[in-house]
Amino acid sequence: MSSAISINALRKTYCEGKSATSHDALKGINLEVPEGAFFGLLGPNGAGKSTLINIMAGLTIKTSGTVMICGYDITKNMRAARRSIGVVPQELVLDTFFTVRQALEIHAGYYGVPQAKRRTDQIIEAMGLTDKADVHSRRLSGGMRRRLLIAKALVHSPRVLILDEPTAGVDVELRSQLWAYVKKLNQEGTTILLTTHYLEEAEELCDTIAIINHGEVITSESKRTLMGRLDNKQLLLKLAAPLRTVPSALEALGATLTPEGDLTIRYRPSQANMEEILSNVRASGIMLRDLVTHEADLEDIFRHLTQTNM
Repeated sequence: MSSAISINALRKTYCEGKSATSHDALKGINLEVPEGAFFGLLGPNGAGKSTLINIMAGLTIKTSGTVMICGYDITKNMRAARRSIGVVPQELVLDTFFTVRQALEIHAGYYGVPQAKRRTDQIIEAMGLTDKADVHSRRLSGGMRRRLLIAKALVHSPRVLILDEPTAGVDVELRSQLWAYVKKLNQEGTTILLTTHYLEEAEELCDTIAIINHGEVITSESKRTLMGRLDNKQLLLKLAAPLRTVPSALEALGATLTPEGDLTIRYRPSQANMEEILSNVRASGIMLRDLVTHEADLEDIFRHLTQTNM
């Protein structure tokens, strides 16, 4: 599979103040985003995500390394690279003197989209902005401004769409609508690169995830592989009658008592399975009222990887 984004040995160094103290925001990033992927780029604040996105968008000049967008080098083929990418920034920056329709038409003009090929009304409808089409952006709510930013990024039908915290501060209904449309774009072939602090979004939407910390990529792999990194589960046994001590048959499993007299068992799925555990429970003569399992989610894995990479 070809790469929509290919980054090799990318570095960005800033010089701070008169002392010319240097700070490496990106330390030799290597990253491949497959064509057609729904790719998550995660990392704590200050990890280098925004710097990386700004370099891809042509807003920040790299110190060294190469960045290819759909096969175009962002330095050698700047115009072609920029035509291939649409960026939805985190900040709500809009020209307040234009209506929604005017803003999209002007933005399409920046990219040289012929009048006959513009999809202004189609994009307005898709973003749920039809009744706001002739309203100036200064009169839009925060959620509507977010929709307009996404609409602007789509006017030139980019092959790659970068979403930098696209649902920050928006309500649940709008978030659901935005993701429904973005998933549709991805299914139609658009490559999506998403940064978000809502890790449940990345877990639900992305097929591949990279985690960046301190300017370095610490992992980039399929979601399935990443989710399998933490080999542990927790089983909560809610009992018909509370216990005061752990039955001997369950001590070997590391069972512990909860304050309510129920049992908690932590185990590695690679070394034990649920049937073996439940067999020991039955052998102990315990009557169950309910049971609840919890396995590591993306947030657990994110914390584990970023904290061990401090």
